[in-house]
Amino acid sequence: MEQRRILVVTQHYWPEQFRINDIVAGFVADGIGVDVLCGLPNYPRGEWYPGYRYTGPRYEERDGVRIWRAGEIPRRGNSGPMIFLNYVSWPLFALFSVGRPKGPYDAVFCYNTSPVLMALPALLYGRLHHVPVTTYVLDLWPENLYSVLPVKSRFWQRVARGVSDWHYRRADRLIAMSESLRARLLQRTGKPEGAVSVIPQYCEDFYAVPQPDDPLARQFAGGFNLVFTGNFSPAQGLDTVLKALAEARRQGARALRLLLVGDGMSREALEALAGELGLLAEGAAVFCGSVPPGEVPRYTTLADALIVSLNASEDLGLTVPAKLASYMAAKKPILASMDGEGRAAVEAAGCGLASAACDVEGLARNMRALARMPDEQRAALGQKAFAWYEAHYRRAGLLRQLEKTLLPPREA
Repeated sequence: MEQRRILVVTQHYWPEQFRINDIVAGFVADGIGVDVLCGLPNYPRGEWYPGYRYTGPRYEERDGVRIWRAGEIPRRGNSGPMIFLNYVSWPLFALFSVGRPKGPYDAVFCYNTSPVLMALPALLYGRLHHVPVTTYVLDLWPENLYSVLPVKSRFWQRVARGVSDWHYRRADRLIAMSESLRARLLQRTGKPEGAVSVIPQYCEDFYAVPQPDDPLARQFAGGFNLVFTGNFSPAQGLDTVLKALAEARRQGARALRLLLVGDGMSREALEALAGELGLLAEGAAVFCGSVPPGEVPRYTTLADALIVSLNASEDLGLTVPAKLASYMAAKKPILASMDGEGRAAVEAAGCGLASAACDVEGLARNMRALARMPDEQRAALGQKAFAWYEAHYRRAGLLRQLEKTLLPPREA
């Protein structure tokens, strides 16, 4: 049987650490041919990765995948203007690269983190070559834009909404992470019910394998370790987490320690806030920096609890944060500070304590309550988290579901 082939369009790809890397590896392992049109790696700091610069390399082959890279303006400094330039530069430059991938393809798959403009080269390729385009909507636009760049002008808000809806309508099929997001996309696009599917984000299997690290455990011994992993952006609401930590410690929970594993545009502001709150001087907040995804279990293994947070926004509440799956796989209790689908998942799983987004007092109260719990009660919460992961976020099942969506059976 002739091999089926997919063109993946995504600004961010290896060596940047996004889940699309694992999705592509899964496709290849299942015998699907994959080519990737992507950008030049500079996320999250806006600095070129070693071996890369604006001039290239523009073509690579890795693990059976052909990779074409289009230029982009790096998000150097992570200021608002630089992020905007990065958002608009790659999709525009990539339009001039859609003739480089060597089809034919059975499907075009846009792994659509921010910005929504990322879908533009995918839509052009699909239109030119009559190939169906599927967009996996991971960040809803323009709502997600406003969490990073505050756009106050109603005129520009209307423009951003119109541009976003145009991209969603032009895709042949959309994939949403939750039923709430699916309903919003159906309402915004007017697409038929069957054109929008729900496939939650899975997590890689290695998140479920503990990685004891004795030096790390000794370094952070003697406290109650709360761990956050992932991107530091305004949407994450990490200022609420730091303020809640300071409040909980002020109220007597002095053993609480927060390990922040990751990086992003908000890091400098968060470090400044932690300093103002006295958390850095006391060693109560530790910025551990970025680590490769495969090393994240070193931190989740030593955690007493894992923290997931989002800012207060009805639109952010439409999605389940990707880190929630990996947290549940780690068999640890979860502290959730958010609204919507993510909070509902934690509550349905019965795997932790949840408070409303931006509720400093509520999160501080839950931090203290979790720290006071007997070990066996926290272990039971972790087991419930793992059971929910196995039922809803396992890689194998969701990867097969994604493949069937992209590559329905050929007609006889």
